[in-house]
Amino acid sequence: MFESLTGKLEGTFKRLRNRGKLSESDIDQALGEIRDALLEADVNLQVAKDFCSRVKEKASGQEIIKSLTPGQMVIKYVHDSLLEAMGEFEPLNLKYAPPVVIMLVGLQGSGKTTSCGKLAKYLRDELKRRPLLVPADVYRPAAIEQLKKLGADLDIEVLDVSPDEDPVKIAERGEAHAKSTGLDVMILDTAGRLQIDQELMSELAEIVEAIDPHEILLVADAMTGQEAVNVAKGFDELLEIDGLVLTKMDGDARGGAALSMRAVTNKPIKFIGIGEKSDALELFHPDRMAGRILGKGDILTLIEKASKQISEEEAKKLEKKIKKADFNLEDFHSQLQSIKSMGSIGGMVKMIPGMGSAASQIDDEVAEKQMSQIEAIILSMTPAERKEPELLDGSRRKRIAKGSGTSVEEINRMIKQFNDMRKLMKKFSKGGKGMRGMANLAQNLKHKGGLR
Repeated sequence: MFESLTGKLEGTFKRLRNRGKLSESDIDQALGEIRDALLEADVNLQVAKDFCSRVKEKASGQEIIKSLTPGQMVIKYVHDSLLEAMGEFEPLNLKYAPPVVIMLVGLQGSGKTTSCGKLAKYLRDELKRRPLLVPADVYRPAAIEQLKKLGADLDIEVLDVSPDEDPVKIAERGEAHAKSTGLDVMILDTAGRLQIDQELMSELAEIVEAIDPHEILLVADAMTGQEAVNVAKGFDELLEIDGLVLTKMDGDARGGAALSMRAVTNKPIKFIGIGEKSDALELFHPDRMAGRILGKGDILTLIEKASKQISEEEAKKLEKKIKKADFNLEDFHSQLQSIKSMGSIGGMVKMIPGMGSAASQIDDEVAEKQMSQIEAIILSMTPAERKEPELLDGSRRKRIAKGSGTSVEEINRMIKQFNDMRKLMKKFSKGGKGMRGMANLAQNLKHKGGLR
């Protein structure tokens, strides 16, 4: 997501770093490069032009701030313009009498059904809501079965429907069922087509008229590129959507849809899909996304992810172990599992400020394979060996290599890496700024209204 745009912008900024001041020609050259980078990232032409105009307006006639280099000034102007283009953070509006009705619309193949499941899980786990999933895509029987399976896997109720039912009646019945059973959010999965057509839009308009949903979210594939603008326009003009959900933002998407659709509809991007798993849904924070685009990372999202896997109590225990040099392979295995639950290694590294270029060199498939190999090695040890790695003499390492399908050399390398990591973690924990500090920061931010 945005890798190409980030790389090209970084190249532009580097060329400006050693300039004494910003001249008109410097600004024009930089803006030309920024415009080309935006277009290559599939940003709509008019949106790219408007964006560059805003940057130029901010940069023209400004004096260099003494503490900043010209390159940093351009970054500031681009950052400010990105925030303007992407709008402010806007969460779901759930301040209605239950059940709150959320209707997902979009083209076929955009990821609506999967997004319904992800959204239901988010509402239940993060906001403590009681959602009901309602399948109203009767033209694709597989969609009904898919939503039923998602509901079963997540232990979330799915309204029982048949393919011969009228979608409008399904929507009405779903709302009545949610109200009668005390379920406070209804998530409606609607039909899609390969392209916008009158029949699809007429049906969606009838559903809107019948149940008056509180939130209409357009689910769009981030890889649709320039076509994203037409899709967004079509749905918004007829249905007056309340927000956007962009899917496949973890793939080869150039990211232009995120800027284009927001600019064209003037509606907020509320969520982005970053994978196939049920928890691969992120709130869209424009300020964090601007940081990612400009290579500044996104440390708040990283902390947020970590806090979900590591409680404050666990962090305290772990820190004590590290300080006492008591961190063992059992603890290491536990942390590996937490890391795997947080998403791809490359995705996490991108969130660390200054590590964007390093992330592009990480092969997630290779990294996951190596982590699985380390797990196999650790699980081939006895409980005593995991707790006391010093017991691992030559004969024990041979036995472990055989049991894990690896070699003694790989065992030796893993043990060395573990010992090196243990030393670094001990240094990192000094002053109480280790994993406990990360957990505390996340908790404090949550108490103040959530990570923004």
